[in-house]
Amino acid sequence: MVSIENVIEKIKAYNPKADIELIKKAFAFSGEAHCSQRREEGSPYIYHPLSVADILADMKLDVPTIIAGLLHDTVEDTGTSTVDIREIFGVEVAFLVDALTKLSKVEFQTKEDAQAENFRKMLLAMSKDVRVILIKFADRLHNMRTIEHLSEEKRRRIARETIDIYAPLANRLGIGWLRTEFEDLSFKTLMPALFSELERKVAKRREEQERYISEVKGIVNEKLEAAGIPARIKGRIKHYYGIYQKMVKQKIPFEQVQDVIGLRIITDTVGHCYDILGILHSVWPLVPGRFKDFISLPKSNMYQSLHTTVVGPGGDHVEFQIRSDDMNELAEEGIAAHWRYKEKDSIDKKNTRFISWLRELVKDISDAKEFLEAVKGEVVPETVYVFTPKGDIKELSVGSTAVDFAYAIHTQVGHKCVGAKANGRIVPLRHKLNSGDVVEIITSPSHGPSKDWLKFVVTPRAKARIKQWLKTEERKKSIELGIKLLEDEIKRHGLPLSVLKSEKMEEIIKSFSLMSIEDLYVSVGYGKVSAHQVVNKFMPEKEEGEAAPKVVKPHKEGRSIITIRGIDNIMYHIGRCCFPVPGDSITGFITKGKGVTIHRRDCPNLERLALDNARLIEVEWSQDSDITSTVKLYVEGMDKPGILASVTALISGANVNISHLQAASTHDKRALLEFTLEVKNRNQIVSLVNKISQMDGVLAVRR
Repeated sequence: MVSIENVIEKIKAYNPKADIELIKKAFAFSGEAHCSQRREEGSPYIYHPLSVADILADMKLDVPTIIAGLLHDTVEDTGTSTVDIREIFGVEVAFLVDALTKLSKVEFQTKEDAQAENFRKMLLAMSKDVRVILIKFADRLHNMRTIEHLSEEKRRRIARETIDIYAPLANRLGIGWLRTEFEDLSFKTLMPALFSELERKVAKRREEQERYISEVKGIVNEKLEAAGIPARIKGRIKHYYGIYQKMVKQKIPFEQVQDVIGLRIITDTVGHCYDILGILHSVWPLVPGRFKDFISLPKSNMYQSLHTTVVGPGGDHVEFQIRSDDMNELAEEGIAAHWRYKEKDSIDKKNTRFISWLRELVKDISDAKEFLEAVKGEVVPETVYVFTPKGDIKELSVGSTAVDFAYAIHTQVGHKCVGAKANGRIVPLRHKLNSGDVVEIITSPSHGPSKDWLKFVVTPRAKARIKQWLKTEERKKSIELGIKLLEDEIKRHGLPLSVLKSEKMEEIIKSFSLMSIEDLYVSVGYGKVSAHQVVNKFMPEKEEGEAAPKVVKPHKEGRSIITIRGIDNIMYHIGRCCFPVPGDSITGFITKGKGVTIHRRDCPNLERLALDNARLIEVEWSQDSDITSTVKLYVEGMDKPGILASVTALISGANVNISHLQAASTHDKRALLEFTLEVKNRNQIVSLVNKISQMDGVLAVRR
């Protein structure tokens, strides 16, 4: 079991000037804070932060990072505060510990929300100081090494999170050995039977493979010595998860996986790297399509190396990686190599090169879940390299399109993109780009992003900025629509428009749990709050037992819209079951004490009422074209953002007043919209129904 003495010896070996007394003080502080706690297997809890510090020492990190590793759980799990840490160990250590402390005091609706927000907080801190993620890596690695003591459900959840997020993130930050161990430990936890079988098969072939590696090394050494090229050769067998991925990707059994064996050749200069490549290709034939030059085109994590696969002795495929000493250190340690105690002067510049992509995401995305998904998308290892017409290189995810490329150049280039050329030829915006393509983007100042772009763009940057633009535009439309609906409803109730600026308005806004009148306009425009609900709050409350005041819209000059043959000045009202409008074929039904109720002739209720023919009378519409009637319209559509705003905008554009609306969504992703409209005649409503039924996403329209 690791001890503080072991850790201190490791630190002294690479940093003789380290403040050992402060490290001992941190160990004692952590031991006292965690004194009453034990891990799942029963060991004192202090062994966990001590093991984290040991891993950080293996990575040769500076003293504040080691101390933060020893203290990383004290604020979250004990009575220690960040202020205590700051007073004893300084601002730098306090920042690192605080960044690693989960948001335990914040209430979330789901575990997924909590995980996403915690991860976002950590990466926000990482964008300021990358040591945050290095400590988290060490914490997660020790937890994965001791994961067998947890329940199966917890093991699977932690392993899935590790392989989905931490392993690719370690790869993006260039820490190759860490990514490999994360993947193998997660693979072992998630698929124990398959892992054991693979482990057994690899072990069975190990002796034979080691003999083969020795043979190949002998041949290469002989050729390099003859050429006078200094080099070290390391043989390796591909890690278990790497073998498994190859089996899945190529749909082959283990026995057919050919390049399980790999050799790494480390030399002194870039020129010798290319010399070695030429020698290898002169000895053995190259496997077509398996050569990659990451020296002239480094990966986004600054990884550099030459990769080639050859048909070695006996026809077996052998993968070679050729790199210089500096490239090898960067390939193994990644960003950790820049946090050596001796590298302080150049840290900020190097950090920026590694995590500029993360800082871009932090600026673009505020929603925690979206941010987590974007990070997952950014750390995908497979990329393509595309050139601008001036020769600048843009690194994009495999499958990226011309639109992704446009947003990689600049947000406004993406927004204004109307076309693209790849290698001098016009291509569709959804055209997938290949490494080496020279791409030119054609823009138009009057253009904006389309929602359809979200169906084919793949980079998180493009997705985030398209969504942001669409949300902004949709909000603008909703505000305009909300203002119109509210003003129309206020006029219908005979109130002055100045009520929107009254003190009462502030109370109404708060009653809907909103922050501003703009938020209220948006809610009305989206249909979350109806204009009727808002205006009702301006009306005086009724006394107990008093009938609610009834708002009656007077007809122009007191004229009636219905003529009843042979009868003058009789009271009538429009049937609320069918809402007839001028132009509909109608009939009247005499209701005792209520006058005549006007129904459409195709009203389902008439079948029942027709049993009493004596109470049915002939009625007809008057010729007054300025009088409007109320009608209900039901719209069923796909539940997608903006459908309500689109339908209401179309109705308003047809000069039809919406007096009330209700919106609901179903479990099977359908939107149910109910509009109460003021129309002049049947032709107007028929025209409206036809237009709405032709809209994208609308499934059905009926009165």
